[in-house]
Amino acid sequence: MNAPFSPKTRLFRVAHCKEFAPFRKYLISPRKVRLLMQAYRISNLSWFYPLNAASAAEALNEMRARRARGETFYYDLGDTVGLYAFLIGENRPYVLILPGGGYGDVCSFVEGFPTAVRFNRLGFNAIVGQYRVGKSAHYPHPQEDVAKMVRFIASHAEEWQLASDGYAVCGFSAGGHLAASWGVRSLGWEKYGLPKPRALFLCYPVITMGERTHEGSRKNFLGRDRGEPRLQERYSIERQVSADYPPTFLWQCKGDTVVPFDNAVMMEEALARNNVAHVFFPVDGTAHGWGVAAGTPAEPWTERAAKFYAECR
Repeated sequence: MNAPFSPKTRLFRVAHCKEFAPFRKYLISPRKVRLLMQAYRISNLSWFYPLNAASAAEALNEMRARRARGETFYYDLGDTVGLYAFLIGENRPYVLILPGGGYGDVCSFVEGFPTAVRFNRLGFNAIVGQYRVGKSAHYPHPQEDVAKMVRFIASHAEEWQLASDGYAVCGFSAGGHLAASWGVRSLGWEKYGLPKPRALFLCYPVITMGERTHEGSRKNFLGRDRGEPRLQERYSIERQVSADYPPTFLWQCKGDTVVPFDNAVMMEEALARNNVAHVFFPVDGTAHGWGVAAGTPAEPWTERAAKFYAECR
């Protein structure tokens, strides 16, 4: 095996690693400029995202080691939908991780892979989901993609040694909107005839499709219908929460400069109003895109989310 990846590794070497061949085109985001970005080092991505380069390099090394051991690791579900399976087996629960990207990309490099490694250490099987984006993200395609993922995981539960008593869905930014919508009966799990998640972990999520939304996410997700009030209400999750909504762990930076902090506040208020078990972890700072949040005030979120999940019986 070649030398380990480090923050100084150029993205060209990452993109052309032979172990990553099955999913090479999805590794680096934004996908539209991934060829131009190959001259950068992993650490240079901090110019675009608040990335912890050491965590990203660690995750890439874990992925390469799994592939070198002969693990399938990446499962192509068709139509650009796929799963990266960070399995530990042992009849442990799984968390389905949905990275963000404004419904225009899936930033697994930043929010998916490092978070999966962290949840492995916390005793979870971790599966990173890749859903349709851009022009293909028009509702309800992303929800259909999550349904496809959950069905595929269920069909492999025995082989992968997954616990049978529940799962969590973790989403970041626009992926947080997708995860949150999965908790709504009429939009997610029940609509597709699938089990209700035991918990949701929502990380600086887009929640509303109304006035305080993230405009890029709304544009990609609702398309030309984005100005339709009834459609905005249907996909504004704060308006869809009911008493049987899944228990929810929620965090966001108070000064988030991308997705207004009001999104988290509206969601927390909806959860409280409906007596849904939840934890709200507001964080000092202005960052958006911290992911696993190593070395930041938000770093405890994974441990707190894992503890919350254990208490959701």
